[in-house]
Amino acid sequence: MDVDVPGTVLKRERARDAVLELIESRSPGDAIPSERALCALLGVSRPTVRSAIDELVAVGLLVREHGRGMFVAPAKITQELVSADLTLTVPRAAGTWSSRLLEFTTHQAGARVGRKLRMSPAEDIIYVARLRLVDGAPMAIEHLHIRAALAPGLSAQELESGDLYEHLRDTHGVHVHEAVQAIEPTVVTRAEAGFLDVPELSPALLFERLTSDTTGRPVEYVHSLYRGDRYRIVSRLTLGPAAAEAVPAGGDGHHPGIPPGDFAHGDAITSSTRGDIQSGD
Repeated sequence: MDVDVPGTVLKRERARDAVLELIESRSPGDAIPSERALCALLGVSRPTVRSAIDELVAVGLLVREHGRGMFVAPAKITQELVSADLTLTVPRAAGTWSSRLLEFTTHQAGARVGRKLRMSPAEDIIYVARLRLVDGAPMAIEHLHIRAALAPGLSAQELESGDLYEHLRDTHGVHVHEAVQAIEPTVVTRAEAGFLDVPELSPALLFERLTSDTTGRPVEYVHSLYRGDRYRIVSRLTLGPAAAEAVPAGGDGHHPGIPPGDFAHGDAITSSTRGDIQSGD
């Protein structure tokens, strides 16, 4: 693991790769060598090692405990975000998921949510804020905005223990059909940090989703904040001729992470996406 090569950035990258190898060879909860020991092992300076470790702590692969050292972070649970047949059905993640209701109320939609749901700002919506947990550890804060007229009698208990879409289908004849979801990086506020058990301004992923029924009518607008140290997006790509039949006509050929020009002959690309969720202790 000789990482003492010219170039500060490359040194840090090689140090990071070397520490990653140590992580992958150990089990969750196992200790890794101290910064001083890593400097001797890798032949690089203390700032270089510390920079690499800070990055791995930030992305949730290492846990630094004051006075004790550094440890391999808990194992991750995989949840498919987009299934192979591109339907709305999402396979359940491993681990035990639960919800804790933070707020449940009915009020007027207001201008912004009204525009999202294509309804009058004066019409009522059901607003729900809930903390989502995996194996008892906080994972995300969800803010749900549901057309009140579509779910009369919806209770807090149903949201904590049941499936909202099943309730809408079985009780009210509303069949969820399509969702458009956007994801972007953000940081947590002081209040959010308290719920998620992370420092203020910690990195997070913001999900915004608009769900519609079979008639195209918006049913639900949701924005969720997922811990950046516990959640990541992974894409599986199918490249070349094998993907040609799956690519719709008129596509622009651009995919995140693949710069234009990397495939000079215009080979087809299809992709599916999943989320990796780090389990609790």
